Amino acid sequence: MRLAEVYTRVVGNQPPVGFKAYDGGGVAAPDGSPTLEIKAPVALNYLASARRFELGLARAFITGAIEIHGDLYDALKALWMLEFSMPKVEMFKIFTSLGGLKLLKRPPIPDREAKVSGHRHSKTTDAEAIAHHYDVGNDFYEILLGESMAYTCAVYPSDDATLEKAQYDKHDLVARKLDLKPGMRLLDVGCGWGGMVMHAAKHYGVKALGVTLSRQQAEWADKAINERGLSDLAEVRYLDYRDVPEGDFDAVSSIGLTEHIGRSNLASYFRSLYDKLKVGGRLLNHCITKPDSKGEAITRGGFIERYIFPNGELSGPGPLMTHMHDAGFEVCHEENLRGHYALTLAAWVRNLERRWDDVLALVGEETARAWRLYLVGSRLGFEHNGIQLHQMLGVKLDEHGTPAMPLRPTW
Repeated sequence: MRLAEVYTRVVGNQPPVGFKAYDGGGVAAPDGSPTLEIKAPVALNYLASARRFELGLARAFITGAIEIHGDLYDALKALWMLEFSMPKVEMFKIFTSLGGLKLLKRPPIPDREAKVSGHRHSKTTDAEAIAHHYDVGNDFYEILLGESMAYTCAVYPSDDATLEKAQYDKHDLVARKLDLKPGMRLLDVGCGWGGMVMHAAKHYGVKALGVTLSRQQAEWADKAINERGLSDLAEVRYLDYRDVPEGDFDAVSSIGLTEHIGRSNLASYFRSLYDKLKVGGRLLNHCITKPDSKGEAITRGGFIERYIFPNGELSGPGPLMTHMHDAGFEVCHEENLRGHYALTLAAWVRNLERRWDDVLALVGEETARAWRLYLVGSRLGFEHNGIQLHQMLGVKLDEHGTPAMPLRPTW
């Protein structure tokens, strides 16, 4: 059976994406539409031998055994919207016609696949997982993220705003929700390259401490703080948030850290942040979530866990709010910014594709292709409510539960 015939059996006789294969068969693409190409037989081995289809597809794409000609976003969106349904008998016929058990021979696994071992979310494994994701190289992230060096959801004042403007607005929204004022002390956990720390110091006169488990991030942030003349107010340390010795902060920001904590550690995570605050202090927790509280925290052994976020886990917004309340916080405000993350990811993809040759030179083809697939797939996830981004603002009350927030938001 030719692969083009298999393709039309799976997606229908009028597929939204064209097709070509190494066996010479093909299906013409609709005008201006992308084309999916299976370039080598090993692609079938990746697809058949992986425990999850999406992992096999990702491995084939990362190694170049499968290629998308044209816009990757348009191709994945078109395939995403299709409803695949085929009787098992038909699937078995296709399987045997393409080689049967020979397809189950597993080909070499791409080098990029994570090999984090040990107890999930110990300090050691957390450090290994963070290094896998964030220590790709600061030069790479400078291309991807642009001048803001902010690797979290931006807040867009309009659809046509620049990424830099939207990242500035995100940091400023966090600052205003925390009601930062000169002389206050801010702790930013999982601070990345120090964007929030520097924003708080420069624009609000706050003494800000950031901590990260990525040594490369800490080194970049330290240099940037010195170059911008903010050393008197801003500091970034290579340190686990659980090991910060200081306390009595006026505010705590956590922007993109909760995804790495693990569901079983959420109670202790929020309690530790609560303990770092003085009475009346605020916590702003900004993180990716599932749209509900059903199913797995993340697809175990799937593409995202193996290639992008080892040991990452997502919770629904409801349990997160419950954990904040149970730690002692009064949650005073919450909002879902998933539409903003779709726009952020689209901007990152444009940055990546604009400098594709430079990216290849920095990180190699497999890593570059893995990131491109991850960013485009994540954009679709946010657009179609597969994942969300929530900001939750909590305040630490006194022993009498005296209100510590204005009657209406001031931001």
